[in-house]
Amino acid sequence: MKLKLIALITIILFMGNSIALENKILFKINNEIVSTIDLFNESKYLTLLNTNLANLEKNKIYEISKNSLIREKIKKIELLKNYKNLDIDQKYFDQLMNNYSKKMGFNKTQEFEAHIKNNELNIETIKNKIKIEVYWNQLIVKKFLKDVKIDKEKIKKELKKNSIQKELLLSEIIFNINNNKDLDGKLKLIKEDIKTRGFSNAALIHGVSDSSNNGGKLGWIKLSSLNTKIKEQIKNIDVGDFSNPIVIPGGFLILKIEDQRMVKKKFDLNKEIELAINEKTNEQLNKLSIVYFNRVKKDIQIDVL
Repeated sequence: MKLKLIALITIILFMGNSIALENKILFKINNEIVSTIDLFNESKYLTLLNTNLANLEKNKIYEISKNSLIREKIKKIELLKNYKNLDIDQKYFDQLMNNYSKKMGFNKTQEFEAHIKNNELNIETIKNKIKIEVYWNQLIVKKFLKDVKIDKEKIKKELKKNSIQKELLLSEIIFNINNNKDLDGKLKLIKEDIKTRGFSNAALIHGVSDSSNNGGKLGWIKLSSLNTKIKEQIKNIDVGDFSNPIVIPGGFLILKIEDQRMVKKKFDLNKEIELAINEKTNEQLNKLSIVYFNRVKKDIQIDVL
């Protein structure tokens, strides 16, 4: 597979290797291979999601892209144990692409696809990434929805009580450690990167959840939809500050409050209850997804070539 000269030069710089001009296999994840071209394209894709990535050093971009590809390959391997293929009905997939395009800031799917081509990325690669995430989320729901615990009456009481609700614009870093002795050292590294590079880049470097790809951004979250433990940890945090590590299934969570607002609610109570249940369900499923992924990863063989 040949690239334009400028792309080849970028790969050489990106890999820190002034000799390797050809596409080389870098490592294998079971039988899935990852090459220099895969890694280069992954860095371009991640830069589409988060332009801050381009400001990092080459070795950091390499690590972030490598870890992102490893997560994706591991998910694909596990999915193909549970599904015959990862095909999606075209009508439903068109809707997914439309939603994804809007999330990326484009009014139409065609505009997003044109942007992808302008950045010399393969649209089919992006589509495959979306399919993997859709099937992974489906698998997590199938396996763990029964374990999700929601107190509907408590949600209803809170919504009735609060006609004015606080919403927080949140970002997160979810990270793992090998053992509790490593927590102080890991936290020191994360805090140093937050201080020198910013929270978004620290999420890119240290985050192990899918949100790390877009700098840990979670969007606006109702305070009432957060669980009690998290609310306790962030109740005294000012806008612009971040929490101490919060123990969650699968690792540790650091939350940053980017902004906050008070929203006066004139709402359909049943609809708001449904929205709150969805938010709490997604929160629990995301944590269970990390736990399951870590369990699956233990049985995966990764060989550097």
